[in-house]
Amino acid sequence: MTSTAALPLPARTEVAVVGAGPTGLALAVTLAGAGIDFVLLDRQAEGANTSRAAVVHARTLEVLDELDPSGALTADLVGRGVPVSRFRIRDGARPLAAVDFDRLPTAHPYTLMVPQYETEAVLLRRLRALGGDVHRPYEVTGVVQDANGATLTTATGETLRAAYVVGADGMHSAVRTAAGIAFEGSAYEESFVLADVAMDWAPGPGEVSLVFGTAGLTVIAPLPGGRYRIVATVAEAPAEPDLAFVRALLDERVPGRAAVRELIWSSRFRIHHRVADRYRAGRLLLAGDAAHVHSPAGGQGMNTGIQDGYALGRALAGGDLDGYEAARRPVALRVVALTHRMTRVATTRSRAVRAVRNALLPVLARIPALRMRLATELAELRYR
Repeated sequence: MTSTAALPLPARTEVAVVGAGPTGLALAVTLAGAGIDFVLLDRQAEGANTSRAAVVHARTLEVLDELDPSGALTADLVGRGVPVSRFRIRDGARPLAAVDFDRLPTAHPYTLMVPQYETEAVLLRRLRALGGDVHRPYEVTGVVQDANGATLTTATGETLRAAYVVGADGMHSAVRTAAGIAFEGSAYEESFVLADVAMDWAPGPGEVSLVFGTAGLTVIAPLPGGRYRIVATVAEAPAEPDLAFVRALLDERVPGRAAVRELIWSSRFRIHHRVADRYRAGRLLLAGDAAHVHSPAGGQGMNTGIQDGYALGRALAGGDLDGYEAARRPVALRVVALTHRMTRVATTRSRAVRAVRNALLPVLARIPALRMRLATELAELRYR
């Protein structure tokens, strides 16, 4: 995503959106389409250029269809990604279960593997087509609300007055802090390694693989350009995982299946599972990672955030802000619970639990109704 010259802040707006990631962009596009005045701010000088989230599920593609009924927005994103119709669960090299998306009741019966910066790029293009843009770099350092609105203060001392302020500014949200909203939950003991690689992978690019193992959970998914995304739990990962580390990790967890030729990008991070106690405190509202964070198992995070942004934009347009929390917070609780269970089942060190898991999953996977239920849950079609 390219940077532009800094846009000056106006004195006031109807809705100030803090954070121009996928959640904030989806909200801004929704507001722009509804003709509501807004200002979208971000502290970064330009959009992120690393991949981070890489999965776009069917329900999110449906939301993009609604944000641009011509279908151009969705077509643009699909053209930048790799549609995948199967999610396969393995224990090492041994297949345990497969979840197929190709029979889902949707116009998009697949999961789309595409780097987050591409998702942000197509949303920004749509926002600009509607006459909007991102104001950057503006770091919000304070938010004070009163009966009639709220005043934001930036790190450079500028102020912006808004009727409503939305925190789409991530786990360490300044808006959530200003609102005094608790963020209950805890962190996982394990660290997570994220890496994009060029490699030869035996199952090929036709599936997303969720691999169980005593050393931890590993997710391997195709990306455009013949690359693969690797997400793995590691007891204590190095700050900057290098090529040798990634090769050793895959040699241990999927021996003989992966031959990594090049490490394109990597990072280490820690994951929490938390949900905000409330999504609204007066004039201040939350969406995306400011409202919920969880394990990357299943690739739900960015999708839930984009859907938050769309739902909140519609609530602001329709005047039903209490309905926003009532609709979206239960979704976050369900997603956090699902991804937590997936992570704990995948990373258990109990030999007895692993034996039961590995015996039970192939049996359950032969039941069509259960396969469809899990596919629907992962695709987030239950949350229409």
